[in-house]
Amino acid sequence: MSAAATRRLTTAQALVRFLAAQYTERDGVRLRLIAGTWGIFGHGNVAGLGQALVEYREAMPYHQGRNEQAMVHAAVGHARHLNRLSAQAVTTSIGPGATNLVTGAALATINRLPVLLLPGDYFASHAADPLLQQLEHPVEADVSVNDALRPVSRYFDRITRPEALLTSALNAVRVLSDPAETGAVTLALPQDVQAQAYDWPEEFFADRVWRVRRPAPDPAELAEAVRAIRAAARPLIVAGGGVHHSEAEPALQALVDATGIPVASTQAGKGALRHDHPADLGGIGHTGTAVSDALARTADLVIGVGTRYSDFTTASGTLFQHPGVRFLNLNITAFDAHKLAAATLVCDARSGLAALTDALAGHRVDAAYETEYRTGRARWEEAVEGAFRADDDSAVPTQTQVLGALDTVVGDEDVVINAAGSLPGDLHKLWRARSPRQYHLEYGYSCMGYEIPAALGVQQAAPDTPVWALVGDGTYLMNPTEIVTAVQENLPVKLVLVQNHGYASIGGLSESVGAERFGTDYRHRVADGSFTGAPLPVDLAANAASLGMDVLRAKTVRELREALSTARAATRPTCVYVETAPPGTALPAEAWWDVPVAEVSAREAATQARAAYERAVADRRRHL
Repeated sequence: MSAAATRRLTTAQALVRFLAAQYTERDGVRLRLIAGTWGIFGHGNVAGLGQALVEYREAMPYHQGRNEQAMVHAAVGHARHLNRLSAQAVTTSIGPGATNLVTGAALATINRLPVLLLPGDYFASHAADPLLQQLEHPVEADVSVNDALRPVSRYFDRITRPEALLTSALNAVRVLSDPAETGAVTLALPQDVQAQAYDWPEEFFADRVWRVRRPAPDPAELAEAVRAIRAAARPLIVAGGGVHHSEAEPALQALVDATGIPVASTQAGKGALRHDHPADLGGIGHTGTAVSDALARTADLVIGVGTRYSDFTTASGTLFQHPGVRFLNLNITAFDAHKLAAATLVCDARSGLAALTDALAGHRVDAAYETEYRTGRARWEEAVEGAFRADDDSAVPTQTQVLGALDTVVGDEDVVINAAGSLPGDLHKLWRARSPRQYHLEYGYSCMGYEIPAALGVQQAAPDTPVWALVGDGTYLMNPTEIVTAVQENLPVKLVLVQNHGYASIGGLSESVGAERFGTDYRHRVADGSFTGAPLPVDLAANAASLGMDVLRAKTVRELREALSTARAATRPTCVYVETAPPGTALPAEAWWDVPVAEVSAREAATQARAAYERAVADRRRHL
């Protein structure tokens, strides 16, 4: 009997070859699981993974990043746009390169999005000890800075021997491809082990397909869900990101068309129904629409589909106020399905929605209820039109008029990306999502600096799609460096850079909680120590141009529309720069958000804010 075939490679070479042979498949569609690797090289990975990526560059595409956190954001944007069926890897050196991954890893795991992290690590042999950038722990010699990634990873391992990769690589891919378990996966790679050779079994490098399952609902749970829906007079669906990840939008529409149940959407779920569907109520919660939040307060059954019920969605537990309100949660993850003491339907979103539609045949909500929410929709649409309208094309646009101008330019296929600041509130309330993938808001972590790198990842996933990154000046200053990567890789992303000279969102929040907008302006310091002087002489448009973007400056509403049209047709990375006029937002929040206010203070602003806080918090409910 002949010995099993083996191939002698380094650990890093074996890992790259293995990753290049992994695929996902769902509904007969097969995608490469690790579509490429982002990397910034240092002494912890250049001789190992760096050499392996050169050796196998035809098998594993490589993308050069400028900031480690940004590389994770780009990979997350790619994975989200492809419904978690394809991911990217990120490699860094030991030390600051590795710790820069932590924020991106937290974002990925919180949003249930796959990304593979491959940071370098210390010498497993401790031959060079301590080496450059190594953390020395006095009582735990096996700890490195990479251990900071443990709490934000869905799977973590340190590969201290080459053969350990045989098991760990399979576990890593299992988690990445599992819709109920996915998130950031970390394989910490000691730099000496990366370079060590081993005789790998050929089977390790064979093409492997990970089928992404669509578990069906349990019959007993389905029966209970049907009874609850049939008994409800005022049911409301809350659509979360799981609708998109499962590609369940047609199944959701079929259920809604059959039953008349209205749909409100979380930030991750917006676009689950097209904006002009008669049952689409828009966003829900603190940044929701008036019609969504009004119905949420009177709903007797809330049907969550693929949502994790963040505090923005529930208005910190104050939104769902019907005395007998109950919850029914359809989610592929039992952890999320059980929230708010709900009846559960633990299954794939598309499978579960289709089963509900079949089981509810002939059932429809009362006609008066449909009339009520459709009337509310019409009133809200008038509010949107008013916020978007610019009566004077020669005027400086407000922020909502910027969105209105973009609304007139984009097509159904365009993708609009945002994550932090005052824009998420305006977008959730006002944006008219035309397709399931158009509205791309990262609001699980609300990470400033996500937008530009995420746009690169989306552009890689959809090369022929216009991709817009909407950023304020505060967010831009956090992480503009991937503009250089966009130029290098000729990714024609469109950047809308809104200059309002400070943190507009947190400034408004600061004022509402008695902190008097302290530390939220980008202005000169004046004699009393506050930042209330003239705006700083900072030219962000010139900065974007210096990084290689084509820049279009727009001073009026008319110039803004023209610039946006030009940017949409551009084949190079293009920035539209606009300074906005107050007010920062046109429509107030329709629901509360809990930000605790100082219980005692000598300042009147804080005292008044505390009184308002105590009135609001009295409405909080514990749903048991």
